[in-house]
Amino acid sequence: MAHTSTTENSGPGGRDSTTSDGRPDRVFGRLLNDYGMLLVLGILVAILSLLTLEQQVPAGAEAGRRVAAAITASRESVGTALVIAETTSIDQEFVKAATESLDAAGWKVSASVTGTPADGRRAIEAELDGGGVIDAIAVTGDAAGWTIYERFKQVGREKCFSPVPYTWPTFAKLENLLSVANQTAIYAILAIGMTMVIVTAGIDLSVGSLVALSSVVAAMVIRGSGGQEASAIMVVVGSLGGILVCGGAGLFNGVMVTRFGIPPFIITLSMMMIARGLARRLSGELSIQELPPAWSTLGSGTMLGVPNPVILMIVLYLLAHALMTRTMFGRYVYAVGGNEEAARLSGVPVTKVKLLVYTLCGVLAGLGGIVQSSKLATGDPKLGVMFELDVIAAVVVGGTSLMGGEGRIFGTLIGAFIIAVMKNGLNLMNVGAPDQQIVLGLVVTAAVLVDTIKRRRQSSR
Repeated sequence: MAHTSTTENSGPGGRDSTTSDGRPDRVFGRLLNDYGMLLVLGILVAILSLLTLEQQVPAGAEAGRRVAAAITASRESVGTALVIAETTSIDQEFVKAATESLDAAGWKVSASVTGTPADGRRAIEAELDGGGVIDAIAVTGDAAGWTIYERFKQVGREKCFSPVPYTWPTFAKLENLLSVANQTAIYAILAIGMTMVIVTAGIDLSVGSLVALSSVVAAMVIRGSGGQEASAIMVVVGSLGGILVCGGAGLFNGVMVTRFGIPPFIITLSMMMIARGLARRLSGELSIQELPPAWSTLGSGTMLGVPNPVILMIVLYLLAHALMTRTMFGRYVYAVGGNEEAARLSGVPVTKVKLLVYTLCGVLAGLGGIVQSSKLATGDPKLGVMFELDVIAAVVVGGTSLMGGEGRIFGTLIGAFIIAVMKNGLNLMNVGAPDQQIVLGLVVTAAVLVDTIKRRRQSSR
């Protein structure tokens, strides 16, 4: 059957996956096709790690635990210690972690101080005047530079323990990697629906505006149900309302494409303007901030230290991968994009497939709007500006062909991370926004060029 052939040759396995002669060039081609973009991501991460390699000074809780461990290792027996730091939130985390670690090791922490050099001096004087002995002082990097310790012969700078600098890539720091993943989540979620649309040889330019529309609709429902006092149930109801509105917009796009033959580029461009205008009109062009604390749970909460948007992204990609590779619907999507007429003649419900694909794209755009709005704790009609370009770039870089019929869900995820990693690396290297746009434009051009060359080679066989 025609649609089966299209799916096998152009779907998740790629064109080279059908070869079985075992020739080295075929094997290499298949490996490159299957894992090429993952290799690119790995190389990019390695390059950025090398370029951002520099001396790091531990801070916060990590620094507190490191210093406590150094103090514990400096003596065979336990003793009395002070913990001194400045007043920033990071310094307070240092004090808490160092105190807890020293207590757990059996040390007596006579004072934990966050303040000025004068506060630190008074704490030392109080301990010594009371007949105490100070065996060690845990201090942050900034507090270590104070001169107060040298004023006391019983203390001296030799009893001060501060975080020891180490060499490590700024890019590869855990907090930066989690930040990259968290920032990627919104684009990656939208890119799932965009991948399905592009695989059918379509396009959806309205996703960025639907992000704003979903945010505003949900926020308005919640504000009208109690605002900051709204219950968790109303938060869910408002979120579902925003998602359903965007799903309806996606369905409208699908109807215009399938029933009236309007090119996807034109109708989704129109929807982009309509959705943005609706978001601005409904909100009065103002952000909606009368939202309860529960509204921020999805976008700002964490689970086991991992941001909720990242967890949601992973779950959605696993489901989307199963949908596109293990179900008849997925085979139909590839068949429609590979050869729509052949798919129709083979019994594929082309119209229903396209309607569902555009609807799913709208639903995921709505969900992305909820996540983004939850992160910012506001419903804002200005959200999602130019998101569609970043999403399309992620899909194309991930290996999905703009001509339809080829693409992978996990390829899109890799493409989204490539875009996010590049942006983050360029920011860390202080590359300006105009230069970043040039670089990203060249990357997208290269991805499209590679796809074009590959298709020409395949058609010439």
